[in-house]
Amino acid sequence: MEAMVKKYQQRFRKVRDEMDCWDELQARLVSQFRNASSIIQRLQILQDSKNYGGLNEVVGIQEAVFVKQMESLQTILLSMKNTMEEFHCVVLSLGRIHRDGRQMIKGGSSQLSLKQLQQQVGVKPTLADCVDGLMLLQDMHCSEYLLKLSLVSALSALTLKPSTSDLGSLQQILIDQPNIPKEEVQFIFDIIFAEEIC
Repeated sequence: MEAMVKKYQQRFRKVRDEMDCWDELQARLVSQFRNASSIIQRLQILQDSKNYGGLNEVVGIQEAVFVKQMESLQTILLSMKNTMEEFHCVVLSLGRIHRDGRQMIKGGSSQLSLKQLQQQVGVKPTLADCVDGLMLLQDMHCSEYLLKLSLVSALSALTLKPSTSDLGSLQQILIDQPNIPKEEVQFIFDIIFAEEIC
C-alpha cells in the first residue's frame, strides 16, 4: 500500500509541474488579453477622422493606422489561440495522469476494497485521497480551460461591438481564475505530501 502511495505522489509531482506551466500560460494569456483589449478600445477612436487633427492632411493616414491596428489585433488573437492550445495540452496531460492513477487501482492483480482505499499508513494519504485529489485537480483545470475558451471567443466578438465595461469584466474573470481556488489546491497537496511537511 505504501509503495502505491509513493507512485501517486510521483504523479502529483507531475501535476505540480503541469500547474507551474499553467501559471506561466495564465500570465501570458492575461498579457495578450490586455493588449487585445487596448487595441479593440482604440478601434472606434481610430475610425473618427476628428481624432486625427492635422494628420488628416496626410492622404490615407486614417485607413493606414486602422489597418495596422487590425493587423496587430489579428496577430495577438492568433497568439491567444496558440496559448489556448497549450492550455489544452495541460488539461489533456492532467487527464492522462488522472486516468493512469485510476488504472493503478483497477489494474492490480486483486481488486482493492473500499476499506483498503481508505486505509491510512501514518501521515501518508489514503489511496482514496490520491485518486480524489487527481480527479479534483483535473476537473478544476478542465472547467477553467473551458471558461478561458469562452472568454477568448467573447473577446473576438467584442471586436465588432466594443464595450469598455464588457472588456473590463472579461479581463477580471480571466485574472481571477474562478474555477481554481488556490487554497483548495494547496489543501490537496498538503494531504498528499503530509509526511514531507511533518
